[in-house]
Amino acid sequence: MAGDVVGLTLIHGSSKHKIEIAAEREGGEPTLQDMAAVIAQVTGVPQQLQKLICKGKSLKEMEQPLSVLGVKNGCKIMMIGKKNSPEEEAELKKLKEVEKSIEQLSRKLEEINVELTGIQNGFLARDLRSAALSKLEKKEKSITEQYMRFLEQVDAMNLPDEFTDCRHRRKGLVKHIQTHLARCDVIETHISQEMEKLQSKNLALAD
Repeated sequence: MAGDVVGLTLIHGSSKHKIEIAAEREGGEPTLQDMAAVIAQVTGVPQQLQKLICKGKSLKEMEQPLSVLGVKNGCKIMMIGKKNSPEEEAELKKLKEVEKSIEQLSRKLEEINVELTGIQNGFLARDLRSAALSKLEKKEKSITEQYMRFLEQVDAMNLPDEFTDCRHRRKGLVKHIQTHLARCDVIETHISQEMEKLQSKNLALAD
């Protein structure tokens, strides 16, 4: 049923926790992903390091509703997994800081794209477009350089094999940065195309 909250007993080593799982998405059913997120908060064990067992069965399909997996109100869930070491937590903190910076950059990149779209749609007077495009080009190149620096910073992190959570997070962050860099390339191409169109029109008018 929509809006259900599932009450469970979590067994982790010698500890027992009473937990309640609600759906993250309003009107939806609680999923295994929702449960893993609550367990991470309660125990400090990251989702990637959790092995969840219910009635002798290992739970792995994160997007499935708990009801489909046979996890019902009152069930006992066993979790195997340990918290990250202080050393790994320190590395995770660095990655989280980079993630924040990447999100701030992505918002700036979107602002550039919105402004560029306005120019493409003719919302700026012709005599102002050249200066506006040059300004956008400088901003975009600066953002690209910052993304590259973050990529080098993340790539240079020396993570031991046992830092599973860190390695998983770094892999996702690298893909995230590469996606943004690809978007930078697209925006840079569109800016160049607009500048070329403007130059062609100016030459035509001069003739």
